[in-house]
Amino acid sequence: MKAFEKLNIAVAGTGYVGLSIAVLLSQHHHVTAVDIVPEKVELINQKKSPIQDDYIEKYLAEKDLNLTATLDGETAYRDADFVIIAAPTNYDSRKNFFDTSAVEAVIRLVMKVNPEAVMVIKSTIVGFTASVREKYQCRNIIFSPEFLRESKALYDNLYPSRIIVGTDMQDERLVEAAHTFAYLLQEGAVKENIDTLFMGFTEAEAVKLFANTYLASAFPSS
Repeated sequence: MKAFEKLNIAVAGTGYVGLSIAVLLSQHHHVTAVDIVPEKVELINQKKSPIQDDYIEKYLAEKDLNLTATLDGETAYRDADFVIIAAPTNYDSRKNFFDTSAVEAVIRLVMKVNPEAVMVIKSTIVGFTASVREKYQCRNIIFSPEFLRESKALYDNLYPSRIIVGTDMQDERLVEAAHTFAYLLQEGAVKENIDTLFMGFTEAEAVKLFANTYLASAFPSS
């Protein structure tokens, strides 16, 4: 893997998770944001945010970011050191399952054009990372949950409560990749001395699930 100074990073998806992390990391590295909606890509390239988030809007307008957006995922992934997958996993209540087709489409394309890239899944479904690694016989997949609020996503990346990365603790290369990714998040943040934890895939997914469950019970919607 290259030195930290200049990495190529692709981010699949420009919702509040994907766009906030794209903006965060593009302060120090070249980031290509990939989406399937032309209007969103055009706005980002005009330094305008397609979503409502004060910090994203401010950083796009005022910061010298190394960020471009594209509809061409194949080209974006081909030269990437990391591909961060923030594609939607919508829940289908009628079929009682999460639709992971968008995430898996990115994985297949990355494996086709750049099998050495490390993929970082942001979508949280307990057991998914381990199962998708086995399904596609791909070792280069890790998991890192997000703890973000809509409309405050970049702020929560700049001042994170903690950083968690799930990896294969028996795979030296993947452990190194997990530490590199955690460093990238620390590097882009304003907050210093961020609590950072490394653990197995399913443990990391469970942390996110428990956090969601706690927030839902502690602060129920009215």
